[in-house]
Amino acid sequence: MRRPDRLFDLVQILRDGKLHRAADLAARLGVSTRTVWRDMATLAGSGLPVEGARGVGYQLRDPTVLPPMTLSRDEFEALRLGVALAAGAADPTLARAAASLRAKIGAVAPARAEDTGSGSFVFASEEAARAAPHLGLIRRAIRDHLTLGLGYPDAGGTVRPRRVRPLHLDFWGRAWLLTAWCELSQDFRVFRVDLATPIEHDGGAFMPEHGKTAEDYIARFTTA
Repeated sequence: MRRPDRLFDLVQILRDGKLHRAADLAARLGVSTRTVWRDMATLAGSGLPVEGARGVGYQLRDPTVLPPMTLSRDEFEALRLGVALAAGAADPTLARAAASLRAKIGAVAPARAEDTGSGSFVFASEEAARAAPHLGLIRRAIRDHLTLGLGYPDAGGTVRPRRVRPLHLDFWGRAWLLTAWCELSQDFRVFRVDLATPIEHDGGAFMPEHGKTAEDYIARFTTA
């Protein structure tokens, strides 16, 4: 069992508010008692009101508990991005609460709930606002390995059509940036989303290919 899934299961067990011995939790999850100790420290560190100690047991005290629910990938993405937006709020109390909530979500979210972009989600500039209508499609394309068609100005200002494999979405400065493998250039390119018009799914898809992945792009800057 992957650790994020195990942490999620631990929270579900502790929801009853009862005292649970580490040995019993370990047997139920098929791990060692030492692993349970480490997981409990992680949950407590994320802000969950977990109380207890080795040799005594653990319980979840007075939590604000939501009923169990199943989220679609798009719903989870909306939750994650909403929390990220609140984390950037000017109100320090709200920002701290959002940061704590983000840590809790990260501690219990199943590993399959991938992060397809950065933790930033803001519309603090005209560039970000212009990019906003395209972000949903780009995130879905990154997640599902869909190719995108877009028009983008070259060095001379001429808009040229491109077909790209989207790899990563990030917010930097005032603008959203899309890192992609460009079929026209046969190389990696970073596009400002607000300058790309239009951005559409061209009906194609791709499989991750050695030399054309986000990890390959990052490796260019981390290897001598």
